[in-house]
Amino acid sequence: MKKTDNSNVLLSNDKEYIEWLNFIEARYSQCKIKAAVSVNRELIAFYWDLGKEIVVREAEKRYGSGFYNKLSNDLKIRFNADSGFSSRNIRYMVRFYQLYDGSSILPQAVAKSEKNDGKKNLPQLVANLTTEDLFSVPWGHHRIIIDRCKDDCNKAAFFVKKTIQNNWSRAVLDNFMSTDLYARQGKAISNFSYALPSAQSDLAQEMTKDPYNFDFLTLQEDYNEKQLKDALVDNVIKFLLELGKGFAFVGREYPLPIEGTEEYIDLLFYHLWLHCYVVVEVKVTAFNARDIGQTATYVAIADDLIRREVDNKTLGLIICKSKNNVLAKYAVGTSNEPIGISEYELSNLLPTPEEIEQNLLKDSTEE
Repeated sequence: MKKTDNSNVLLSNDKEYIEWLNFIEARYSQCKIKAAVSVNRELIAFYWDLGKEIVVREAEKRYGSGFYNKLSNDLKIRFNADSGFSSRNIRYMVRFYQLYDGSSILPQAVAKSEKNDGKKNLPQLVANLTTEDLFSVPWGHHRIIIDRCKDDCNKAAFFVKKTIQNNWSRAVLDNFMSTDLYARQGKAISNFSYALPSAQSDLAQEMTKDPYNFDFLTLQEDYNEKQLKDALVDNVIKFLLELGKGFAFVGREYPLPIEGTEEYIDLLFYHLWLHCYVVVEVKVTAFNARDIGQTATYVAIADDLIRREVDNKTLGLIICKSKNNVLAKYAVGTSNEPIGISEYELSNLLPTPEEIEQNLLKDSTEE
């Protein structure tokens, strides 16, 4: 009688074997990801070098306007019609090299060296961009950055770093470039530079924007503060995306733990990189100097009664409909608590019932 092999049944029910199998699967997946990243890096480096060769050889000037089509056809023949060698893509390779100028990007080893005197002469954003950074971003992302930034290498470097830092997809990158993030980032009026330790103040300032773009909200023109806060909480994922990487939502109308009071923080967040709570007060009106006192009080209470020993100093952020920048600068200067002031933009407004009725009447008369 033939002996039955029960090894499949035994192994399928063996916990240690299943765990080992899962480990092999995870390791293989990691290897595939690393291989894909490595291939991307080598491909972008190749595109950079080809763009550089064309610029250095002055190929277009030397061979005429038909050079790109000729090179494209010849490379496609040699590389089995690889779509990466279209004439349009080759032109992008040239723009890719020219955008960063060839001299603005530091090799990784040099960028990490504090003894490099030449680094001090470069624009700050570009000085912090390395070839490792540049070549780790997918080519599709680079093409969007090239189209949107034109000849602004600082702006391009900013979005390269943000893409790496936040692991942005191409669609998210495109969205933030549309909202003019480069001009808004770190622009809030604040006292962070002297109300916080230097190591924390730069990062705190960088996490602010001015204005914040709330176009993902749909409100009527006569919305009030409660409706705005409700809408922000209803769209908290999009709100967090606009606030920036590192924000975690704690709660809305967060009660201050003081007996006998009914004071509430509009929106309370925790910032994972700054390791601190962030008190956000939302105002549907223009900034008023009195807003500083209220926010500073909430920050002080949160700092004393909510913050843990492992947390850094609590921050305050006032997001208002509009502000007088001179008044805002003087106002934050009166507070010992770290506070920033920003505006918000909200253009995606629903028509009021009266406006709808007027439009309907207008359409009917035109007919």
